[in-house]
Amino acid sequence: MPRRLARWLVLLLGTAVPGLAIAAEPLVADLASHLVAITTGFAGTDVLLFGAVEESPGGRGGGDVVVVVRGPDRRETVRRKARTSGVWVNSGSAEVVSVPSFYRVAATRDLAEIASPAVLARHQIGIEHLPLEVDSDDRMAAAAEYRRALVRLKQRQGLYGNAVQDIGFLGRRLFRTDIHFPANVPVGTYMVAVYLLEDGEVVSAQTTPLVVSKIGLGADLYDFAHRQAAAYGIIAVLSAAFAGWLAAMAFRKG
Repeated sequence: MPRRLARWLVLLLGTAVPGLAIAAEPLVADLASHLVAITTGFAGTDVLLFGAVEESPGGRGGGDVVVVVRGPDRRETVRRKARTSGVWVNSGSAEVVSVPSFYRVAATRDLAEIASPAVLARHQIGIEHLPLEVDSDDRMAAAAEYRRALVRLKQRQGLYGNAVQDIGFLGRRLFRTDIHFPANVPVGTYMVAVYLLEDGEVVSAQTTPLVVSKIGLGADLYDFAHRQAAAYGIIAVLSAAFAGWLAAMAFRKG
């Protein structure tokens, strides 16, 4: 029997049959889909994450749940602009390494009420606890300024959450939340981490992958453009020239 099916059988039995404990699995969570398929006309989508926590002997929920969705890490370049003679020009830049291409957090309460900054930083929960390394020779701007600028840019693009999203509980044990992926979501393998915290400490955690991939004609064009960049560029230029020639001929006939 597949491991995932066995876990959900235990979860369902533990939920439906009073007194049946799931002590071996204090936290069980999964995604409704492990693939976000980007096709032509993709306008973004939501993925449901759901699960259950073990009920405490006192008859209440077994702690707080935190979900962290993180896209593939990349190296990003951040540029600082300054106004010179009435014109905005690049006056400095910095390289930021290990930047998540996508980052969202959901929780049952405010993060500050769930755990201490040290615990949150240990598990990289919350944008302020991401260990973004800034490499810059710009003496006119501190590394922290470049870090804040990068976060603001990601938030404007919809790739970083502006706030911690709520996780809803159904009863005392079952929880759910929707993860939104915008139209410009980068492709790659994402990691969805679910934490169960009690008294400010992580007592259980589970990580599952989520793949964001282009499919169909868009995927073929994307792969061709990246694997055969020179040929793709030549074809694009020739196509533009041919389109221009057709337009000129149409106007000439008119």
